[in-house]
Amino acid sequence: MTKNITIALCTFWLMAGCQGPSYPLPKSQKLPPEKVEQILGTIGKNYPHLSSEIRANILKTVVQSLDNMVFVEGGEFQMGDFGWPYDDDPTNMCDWPCRVESDRMGRLTMFGDDDFVHPVELSSYHLSKYQVQLAEIDLFFTSQGQPVFDAEDRKREDLQFLYRPNLPAPTKTWQEAKDYCGWLAQLSGYPVDLPTEAQWEYAARNRGQYLAFPTDNGSLNYGRNFPHPDELNTFPVDAFLPNPLGLYNLSGNAADWVNDWFGKDYYRHSPILNPQGPETGTQKARRGANVGEDPLLSASTVMRFPTDPIRSGYFPGTSFRCAIQSQETL
Repeated sequence: MTKNITIALCTFWLMAGCQGPSYPLPKSQKLPPEKVEQILGTIGKNYPHLSSEIRANILKTVVQSLDNMVFVEGGEFQMGDFGWPYDDDPTNMCDWPCRVESDRMGRLTMFGDDDFVHPVELSSYHLSKYQVQLAEIDLFFTSQGQPVFDAEDRKREDLQFLYRPNLPAPTKTWQEAKDYCGWLAQLSGYPVDLPTEAQWEYAARNRGQYLAFPTDNGSLNYGRNFPHPDELNTFPVDAFLPNPLGLYNLSGNAADWVNDWFGKDYYRHSPILNPQGPETGTQKARRGANVGEDPLLSASTVMRFPTDPIRSGYFPGTSFRCAIQSQETL
């Protein structure tokens, strides 16, 4: 098998009229070697003008992105603000419904856009355990012949903390997040896209359980599974403990773009099976909370943020993670 793959790869590079790669291929935790070779060929075909170093970085990024995908088994859940006892301790949350009648429960969020609890059934899918990193979106921009954002600010020593490569990638527009996931889809051959709002909440609630916060235990244990409330700067995407599915920083670092248009009343007429959000709109939905927001007010699993799809700059509090819209495991 290995010999056949090598012959096929050599044939590809000869037909392309150029030399084969001079770098070792990355080993994948999930992909067979022939799939990695296929991705390499697609990168070479799409970006023959890029240096071998950049092509190698693209290959490594695509393979790592696929390895980082967590398979989320589909199922049914009640989406929306299911309520919580008024006096519960956020550092040691009880097991819902906490022996409390529903009429004695308060809302998890201060807004009403998520109040209508409704049934949702999701097919299985994959969701990235990490938000896309700044270094990864820089590589995407470079592959598209675009300059990295804030190039002049990055030269300033006093701003270096904002541009560390392992921070969540900020985006100025929703479309940039959409295009990045589409780039992974183009190069990998898998249906990579942004997650839907329902997929994000289902995963944040550990497959739809009644959890108030998207942490390992549903509570806020500052410094262990969530940043301290006085933290103001984003931090590496793999910091703190993941939730039970293995997903990191679903709240408290940067909020995630999702695929859906935001509809204030969408929950009242949402289809049960795999809801995709309104067909049109003026704002996109974000989920999770960023590091500068009060976790007790905004870091719940059900909180929704309507956001203009084009913003005025690359703000650290807005990022994204990709999903594979397929029921098949890698």
